Amino acid sequence: MENDTFFTATEKRQLITLYRKLLQLTGDTLHKGDGKQLKAYLVNAAQSNAIHRDTFGLNPVLKDMQTAIIVAEEMGMKRASMISIMLRESVQRGRYTVNEVGHAYGEDVAGIIRGLIRVNELYDKSPSIESENFRNLLLSFAEDMRVILIMIADRVNLMRQIKESDNDEARREVASEAAYLYAPLAHKLGLYKLKSELEDLSLKYTEPEVYYHIKDKLNATKRARDKYITAFIAPLQAKLEATGMHFHIKGRTKSIHSIYQKMKKQKCPFEGVYDLFAIRIILDSHVDKEKLECWQAYSIVTDMYQPNPKRLRDWLSVPKSNGYESLHITVMGPEGKWVEVQIRTERMDEVAERGLAAHWRYKGVKGENGLDEWLTSVREALENSDAGGLETMDQFKLDLYEDEVFVFTPKGDLFKLPKGATVLDFAFHIHSKLGCKCIGARVNGKNVQLRQKLNSGDQVEITTSNAQTPKQDWLNIVTTSKARTKIRQALKELVAGQLDFAKETIERRFKNRKIEYDEGVMMRLIKRLGFKTVSDFYQHIADGVLDANEVIEKYLEQQRRETETHEDTTRSAEGYNLQPSIPEDAVRGKEDVLVIDQNLKGLDFKPARCCNPIYGDDVFGFVTVSGGIKIHRADCPNAHELRERFGYRIVKARWAGKSQGTQYPITLRVVGNDDIGIVTNITSIISKENDISLRAIGIDSHDGLFSGTLTVLIGDTGRLEALIKKLRTVKGVKQVTRN
Repeated sequence: MENDTFFTATEKRQLITLYRKLLQLTGDTLHKGDGKQLKAYLVNAAQSNAIHRDTFGLNPVLKDMQTAIIVAEEMGMKRASMISIMLRESVQRGRYTVNEVGHAYGEDVAGIIRGLIRVNELYDKSPSIESENFRNLLLSFAEDMRVILIMIADRVNLMRQIKESDNDEARREVASEAAYLYAPLAHKLGLYKLKSELEDLSLKYTEPEVYYHIKDKLNATKRARDKYITAFIAPLQAKLEATGMHFHIKGRTKSIHSIYQKMKKQKCPFEGVYDLFAIRIILDSHVDKEKLECWQAYSIVTDMYQPNPKRLRDWLSVPKSNGYESLHITVMGPEGKWVEVQIRTERMDEVAERGLAAHWRYKGVKGENGLDEWLTSVREALENSDAGGLETMDQFKLDLYEDEVFVFTPKGDLFKLPKGATVLDFAFHIHSKLGCKCIGARVNGKNVQLRQKLNSGDQVEITTSNAQTPKQDWLNIVTTSKARTKIRQALKELVAGQLDFAKETIERRFKNRKIEYDEGVMMRLIKRLGFKTVSDFYQHIADGVLDANEVIEKYLEQQRRETETHEDTTRSAEGYNLQPSIPEDAVRGKEDVLVIDQNLKGLDFKPARCCNPIYGDDVFGFVTVSGGIKIHRADCPNAHELRERFGYRIVKARWAGKSQGTQYPITLRVVGNDDIGIVTNITSIISKENDISLRAIGIDSHDGLFSGTLTVLIGDTGRLEALIKKLRTVKGVKQVTRN
């Protein structure tokens, strides 16, 4: 590649070396013309300023070639991965489209680039990258396994290249991410060598004094340590061979990062770490004899070297929850040094190398069916790359988390929910109080309802209202048992609170009216009113179906029934009926007191018989088919349907002037004791009122009570309220309401 302004002289020399090495590693998988076409793409991208040096000033072309070499050399991935790495930045910066790359190099390459860009977009949400959930979200978002492997390789390469950088702050940030994100990913995929390198370099950049202190200590003791390991193994090997067991022994020194973790955990200096190195005895045993031979080897080791009983770890009798089986014992070797010895079989070692990390099952993560088999296949593909195992990498699609979704809060915190979870599930997942006040959410900046289902990567901001309370139908919206449990609990508490409030209301009214409360009388009243439980009775009061004052009147009536002797000679009020007709002109006065629409007077209008509006009521007009206008009360039983079906025929109406000379028919419903004397008192009151005329009365009696309807002509709502107040004072009258 020739570009005098983009490459320095040193970089040009590096470019040739890297190109030759990359060609050597991937040449057998490249298609004819790949190299020439890729060079043209990169030259154009560089000349058009489509690719730039990063924060550390690294040349992007060289850096990507170095990453491609790691991917090919350490992981065995060839053509598709290499081309994807070289072109991803050009695509991300808009120089080329994914479709253009797919047309030139195939959908395989385009798919990897698409995954790399998609994963990179997650960082724009500023998430809590160190969380376990974010690692899982990366896996679910990447779709193609190679995306994750390329990410790991890219971070390893970056960590190698920034050792001389002057930008210490950026280097620390990169190193921290390597420790808590990329190293765990590498561990999960069995890339143990790269995992250790990431951890050691991270420690080197974030805590250089600690790193070099441990490194110097290890260097100072390396020759002696190797000699010591050999001396420790030799007699042990001879003794084991004498028993006829088949085995091999490994000796290893811990990584610098691992030693530092031990120092922190044990709160000791370098010299105090027991297991700077470990010996692993791996037995070739039949499954039926595994435990027997492991304990036999254990016996030989502890006979030869003094064990520390506090350091015995028996994962043979009870394996770890991730399937790990092994015997760990720390023994006192020559020169009084502690040595950790691990004893296991070939099968156990295979499980240990290819099994899940412990926390996967400790956490009880769902949706990971088949993960063992899948990860094992990936590891085998990586380890058998020479045999062409990575030819099948295209088949690896990350469907591990298909029953889970991962969603962000506005602050970047990440939560895991079952697939199909709704906004309401998420609200209750965070906190019960948030769920109970939830009225919806903003998902990726858009307002959505409670029942909106969430997808992985969604950023969710719950919206609340203090007026909101849990509803029964919420149980049909949520999908998680956690949310259902919390909703049921909240509903139970809400009902209990309402019942307590209703009971307190009744008791307060009794106290205010200085009425002695008799529990027995109240229970009999509740039963007579038809309630199956006391809770149902108080719920009706809480819902406003029953009025507290009405309940007290019924209570007093019940009390009288039980304490007084009623005479059957009382004449029933049922026979008292008056049904004269009401002339149409009775409802019209001498002056027009209604303004229709804006300022129109003199229009032909009539009060609607369904609600009988009078002066002072809130009203509206309805244009009839004949062109006349019917006036309805705003609370007319038919108002809702009229507005919904015939909204275009609704006109505004308001009262004006005075109501003198104008009378309107209204109907009152009166409930009281079945006694004709009460009816006489009622009619007497009406007859004494000026400008109020009784036009009709109908009485029905049942079970000692009468229910009557009174039709009167009256001028306005003020006179009506005064009349109702007087009628309620009549002895024996229980209720007076306007129909």
